[in-house]
Formats: sequence, structure tokens, C-alpha cells
Amino acid sequence: MMDIEFVRSRFIKHFDGKTGNVYASPGRINLIGEHTDYNGGFVFPGAVDKGVMAEMRPNGTEDTIMAYAIDLKDRVDFKLSDPNGPRASWARYIYGISKEMQKLGVPVKGYNIAFAGDVPLGAGMSSSAAMESCFACGLNDLFGDNKVSQWDMVLAGQATEHNYCGVNCGIMDQFASVFGKAGCLMRLDCRSREFEYFPFKPDGYRLVLLDSVVKHQLAGSPYNDRRNSCENVVKHIAAKHPEGKFETLRDCTWEQLDEVRAEVGEEDYKRAKFVLGEKDRVLAVCDALTEGDYEKVGELMYETHEGLSKDYEVSCEELDFLNQIAKENGVTGSRIMGGGFGGCTINLVRNDLYRQFIADAKKRFNEKYGHEPKVYDVVIGDGSRKLC
Repeated sequence: MMDIEFVRSRFIKHFDGKTGNVYASPGRINLIGEHTDYNGGFVFPGAVDKGVMAEMRPNGTEDTIMAYAIDLKDRVDFKLSDPNGPRASWARYIYGISKEMQKLGVPVKGYNIAFAGDVPLGAGMSSSAAMESCFACGLNDLFGDNKVSQWDMVLAGQATEHNYCGVNCGIMDQFASVFGKAGCLMRLDCRSREFEYFPFKPDGYRLVLLDSVVKHQLAGSPYNDRRNSCENVVKHIAAKHPEGKFETLRDCTWEQLDEVRAEVGEEDYKRAKFVLGEKDRVLAVCDALTEGDYEKVGELMYETHEGLSKDYEVSCEELDFLNQIAKENGVTGSRIMGGGFGGCTINLVRNDLYRQFIADAKKRFNEKYGHEPKVYDVVIGDGSRKLC
């Protein structure tokens, strides 16, 4: 994790020399269950030991926020009462979460904030949710007597994405960031919001991310297109079954999907087919983990990659290549992680194959694309918290 003293030194330097409180929230990985969260399905995330750290302190003004992004060396001051908010995209997260916490009854006043992150950007580990959860944790503590529940902070983070940042995301990222627990993955039912911790101690295996360093832009069409495809299928199924209650694909069966195949067209059909299959795979992974069967977990990860690549079409050439290298090296499981269109593969690797796999992936990827993938070993860590 990052160094508190580093963040503190910048906070003191850029503001009035006084110190505040320091808060941290993690990024996340998701073992399986991709693009299921906004479809009311299951996801299986865990918090990681990398994230966002912020120092915050009320500054005595009514609603002026003075914000410094340490990594970008960029400072923005803005008023919460300004209906347009700041222009800088990073500052919109601070503006948005402040507004959402106000809606929850937290009397947010002016404050100073400096923050830094060590979540690799664009790697699909959700740096934006780490920011929202970190700032929400701080505002709840500084202005709200910690009265706002963890779930409400999760939903405030999601609303920030929807209302201020133009990404119509589900709740998995913010959930994992707030509720994470070291040594555990979590199965979250995105419809009922029930969740369960599963101990994740894969003796003899390790989790590693290979970052293609291909950047993806999620805001805008590719992500929202797929969401629209899924919603279109649900609409057609609901029209055929007026007696039922169909809110998301979670409520639909394989038979119902087949009934509307001709009407919705092949593209929407394939996308819905992936989501229904992924729902089944998450539950199968829970059983496999309970039995300690990591080979089965790996098999399901490869199936997910295949579906994300061919049916949901959110992969890219570089990620398919990394997945292929994993297969050829006998890696237990490998798949794209995150929204897609770049970013990482997540790999479940036996310890005895690890060095060979990483060396081969670096060499072959470099030969083909002119740069090596970045390697991040995953350590499962704790969720949002006050550090000091």
C-alpha cells in the first residue's frame, strides 16, 4: 500500500500546512462474473492491496473544495453550489461523491483534499471506484458521524459514475472496494445485494494479472451498447410473458432466450447468451472453491474468456494472445478481467509454472507488439477504512 507520509507531505505543502485525516480504499479484481452486475447476476470480486489514499480536512468555508491530485500534479478549486461542477474529469469524482453524500443527509461543507493512487490505471482494477469509496469514507467520517451505511456509500459511488462521469456501471466495483476483506473473495448477488465471503487461499497457486497496456475508453458507446443489447432481450421476453416479472436477464431462462432469438437478432442473442452462461459459471466456481478444486475454477475462467471474446465481443487481439500464451504454458485459468477493450488478463497459475509462464508471455508479447505486458501479483486486501 502507499505511504501515508508521502500523501501527508503533499497535503501540507499544497494547503495551509495543517494535517487532516487519512483514508484508503482498494481497487479490485473479479475472479469470475463479468458484465453480469448490471444484468442482476452474480459476481465474485475481491479487494486488492493497491488502491487510493486521501488526506482530507474541513477548511472552514461553506462549500469551497480545494483538491489536489498528487499523481497528476494538478490542483482544482471549485464550489459545491456550482451546478456545473469542475471540468477536470478527476475532480468530477470528488464533486459527484460530495453531492451524493449530501443527498444522503451528510452536511458536507468546504474541505481540502489531496489524494494519490497505486491502482494501475486502465488495468480493469477499478481505480475510479477506489476513489469514490475512499472519498465517501472520508466525508462520512468528517461530516456525517459515520452514520451512512456501507451499502449507501456503495450506491453513492455508483450514482457518481452515472450522474457525473457518464458511465452507466453496475455496483460490483464500489461494493468490492467498500466491503473487501483480506484473504476472502465475495460472491455478490447483484439483484438482492446479498453477499457471502469465501476464503480464498489457493495453496500451490497464485493469481497474477498481465496488463496488455492497451487502454480502453469505457464511457460512451461500447459499454452502453452492450447494456442496451441485454435490455432489449429482456424487453422482448417480457412482452411474450406478460404474467412474469422481468427486470434484468437474471430473471430470464435459456428457453425464453431461445424464443426471442429471431426477433432480437444474432448480436443481441449472443450477448444475452454469454450473460446467462456467466451466471451459471459463477455458481459453479463457488462450489469448486468450497471443494478446493482450483483446476475446475480455471476451466471455468477459460470458458468465460471464450464467451467474452466471441459472444460479448469485448476482448481485443492483445488479450486473446495473452490468453493463448496462458493455455500453451499450462496455466490453470486465464481470462480478460474488467470491462474489456484492453486492460488485463487474470491468471490462476500453479507456483511451479509461474516463472516460465511470465518469461514466455513477456518475450512473445514483446516480439509481437513491441512492449512487454506489465505483471501484477494479486494480494487480496481489506476494504475502505480510516488510516489515521
